[in-house]
Amino acid sequence: MRASQFFISTLKEAPSDAEVASQKLMLRAGLIRKAAAGIYSWMPLGLRSLRKVEGIVREEMNHAGAIELLMPAVQPAELWQESGRWEFYGPELLRFKDRHERDFVIGPTHEEVIGDIARRELRSYRQLPKHFFQIQTKFRDEIRPRFGVMRGREFVMKDGYSFHADYPDLEREYSNMHATYTRIFSRLGLEFRAVAADTGSIGGSGSHEFHVIAATGEDAIAYCPDSDFAANVELAEAVAPSVERPSPGAGLVKIHTPGVRTIDQLATFLGIPVQTTVKAIVVEAEDGAPVLMMVRGDHELNEIKAQNLEGIRSPLTFAAPSAIQAAFGAEPGSLGPVGFSGRVVMDRSVAAMADFVIGANETDYHLTGANIGRDFAQPETADLRNVIEGDPSPDGGGTLKICRGIEVGHIFQLRTKYSEALGCRFLDENGREQVMEMGCYGIGVSRILGAAIEQNWDERGIVWPDAIAPFEAVICPVGWAKSEAVRERARSIYESLMAVGVDVILDDRGERPGVMFADWELIGVPHRITVGDRGLADGVVEYNARAGGDVERIPVDEVVEGVQQRIRS
Repeated sequence: MRASQFFISTLKEAPSDAEVASQKLMLRAGLIRKAAAGIYSWMPLGLRSLRKVEGIVREEMNHAGAIELLMPAVQPAELWQESGRWEFYGPELLRFKDRHERDFVIGPTHEEVIGDIARRELRSYRQLPKHFFQIQTKFRDEIRPRFGVMRGREFVMKDGYSFHADYPDLEREYSNMHATYTRIFSRLGLEFRAVAADTGSIGGSGSHEFHVIAATGEDAIAYCPDSDFAANVELAEAVAPSVERPSPGAGLVKIHTPGVRTIDQLATFLGIPVQTTVKAIVVEAEDGAPVLMMVRGDHELNEIKAQNLEGIRSPLTFAAPSAIQAAFGAEPGSLGPVGFSGRVVMDRSVAAMADFVIGANETDYHLTGANIGRDFAQPETADLRNVIEGDPSPDGGGTLKICRGIEVGHIFQLRTKYSEALGCRFLDENGREQVMEMGCYGIGVSRILGAAIEQNWDERGIVWPDAIAPFEAVICPVGWAKSEAVRERARSIYESLMAVGVDVILDDRGERPGVMFADWELIGVPHRITVGDRGLADGVVEYNARAGGDVERIPVDEVVEGVQQRIRS
């Protein structure tokens, strides 16, 4: 490709509404252009990278035995009503009526459509297992799209769905996909982690997320550097303290705490460590009754763990102030278990505490010296909190660290959630009708590019991994318009690199060196060859690696092999 025949449109400044590095750099480098909130056009440079991601994903899915198809973006509402997600999915599901007043949706995912295909086409155990996948544009009507392609409304996704005669075979394919995703993200040149995760709105039993590690990631990941343990903080178990609860050492005392509403205010007012306080949170049971949850003052309630407790309303619903006042006789900020007759659940860390501070169930009053069993009945104990750095790893392998990650892949064992609802049944070897086991496997293809940039950029622009850069190499001739020798050598190197399969672009625009270098550093092409009269006089060209390598002088007759070696390495 020659730059004069291509389309390059870089910007010196990012639009004012761009928030994160990837969004700013993709706009500045001319990879994308905004059409509407959360909706982008993929410009030629960006599309080249997008297609490279798609190519790697497609190759590995084919290698893993999956079969590609393409399902419609527009889906009939009847399928979503059958599955039960028509109401459950919420306003993110874009609904509309056609000219005949029939309800349709723009698909954010395709469990319903693939389920309809499976129930029509797969009737015998002899046809199982089958794994179908597609790479297709989706739409989710995010209330607040942000971060460019990482949280857009329209996005490109690889979604795959497998159907099985029994659960052991689903587990086999789940392991196959875990290994396949590991190969995909390794080939993409990304630093990533696979973490155990909550199944969320998709549902099912087992689930793993694949996260690109980046400081700007929205998700917190707990991992152990000394073992293989890694999990989303929402799912990571907070191990119970190994020490027994001390005996009470202080009496229960009511203290006037005017205007104190938060744990930090309480600790400051009393001059005590936050770790000696207990936080009280009131949520709703399935029947609407208030449930008091207790976590240590320096810990945070894990809403996923809380809502997964038996009898708790899902999604987790916090009690209204009026309901709290009626149940406790006090305002939020002064609540506790002493005198409360309803259900109380305490975190494991609270179960190991003695002589702690808690609300007195009287506005502007707290109790010091509170103790379990003496001052209030022993409550239920459960894992209610988010893990924090330094907690013991659940696998016993050491202590936890916390990093940030951007979710780019998710695999689920759906089991029979959708196949049962949609009637995906088959005849087994005995002629009996059975419900198919089902798996679901997603990759955010367009999100990967944003995540890759969040992990690989500097003050000059993007630093692409070779595998997904729009071009692997660029040739920058200095003095293109003036020097026939430069033009001839640049063309020769360009043609030789193309002949050996290097994805190279020749910048024949005649721009000044500073403009050329700034453009290609912003765009992030990994390998740059600079051809100029001075170097040619010495029989060399200059090579520069975008990832920060020093400028090297390479003999002209060795440049093709040298660039090939650097790309392979």
